[in-house]
Amino acid sequence: MFYLGWFSTGRDKAARDLLKVVVKSIKKGEIPHTKIVFVFSNRENGEDRESDLFFKLVGQYNIPLVTFSSAKFEPRLREENLEEWRKKYDREILKKIKGVRIDLAVLAGYMLIVSPLLCNSYELINLHSAKPGGPKGTWQEVVLKLIENKEKESGVMMHLVTPELDAGPPASYCTFPIRIPFLTDNLWRLWELFHEDWMKEKLFDWIREEGLKREFPLLVETLKIFSKKEIKIINNQILDERGRVLDEGYNLTPKIEKILSEA
Repeated sequence: MFYLGWFSTGRDKAARDLLKVVVKSIKKGEIPHTKIVFVFSNRENGEDRESDLFFKLVGQYNIPLVTFSSAKFEPRLREENLEEWRKKYDREILKKIKGVRIDLAVLAGYMLIVSPLLCNSYELINLHSAKPGGPKGTWQEVVLKLIENKEKESGVMMHLVTPELDAGPPASYCTFPIRIPFLTDNLWRLWELFHEDWMKEKLFDWIREEGLKREFPLLVETLKIFSKKEIKIINNQILDERGRVLDEGYNLTPKIEKILSEA
């Protein structure tokens, strides 16, 4: 068996949908010989309606749920020394999941930057709404930077988690154009000429939608190749099944586009 840990704040519907699609793929055998052994959230019951819905979903799947409120944990230290707070908080996480075997941990909508302590304890991969070398930050920040920088392409990636935000080596990725003749070109030109808010909002929504519909299949396909040992993590590097280093990660663009075209 390939054992997964799942980290999520559970802050929105997308967090629930990501878990749903992976659980469904495991049950159908699309991600073979795999089991989610726990879900961890940095919220607790009653803190937020969205995370409460997420916890309910985890319960429906009979997956062990571990919660520990980051909002309640030593708020004064968090304000005074964020790095020390991260280390202390992650030390508490490790206590709560001690003894649970996992081969890989997935950060899917986990809204905290993890400390070196947690990074060095488990192999962690994170879903990020940009291609390798693309903008860092939340998906909202990524889309805004794409528009501001007048980019021609975006993407989605799964990358190894390091203490530096969104800076770990890519494990897998896919890309897609965001300037498309007869579809978005005219909107880009209008935005660049007139800078009307509604034009930016339309571009923002379209780019987000295109990225979001690729996140689900990318996550599934990435877990599939990990479970099949087609890629692995050794010494903070991504290697293929022959032991070769994949500096740019596993390019799943053709596979993801095929999946979308057949949907």
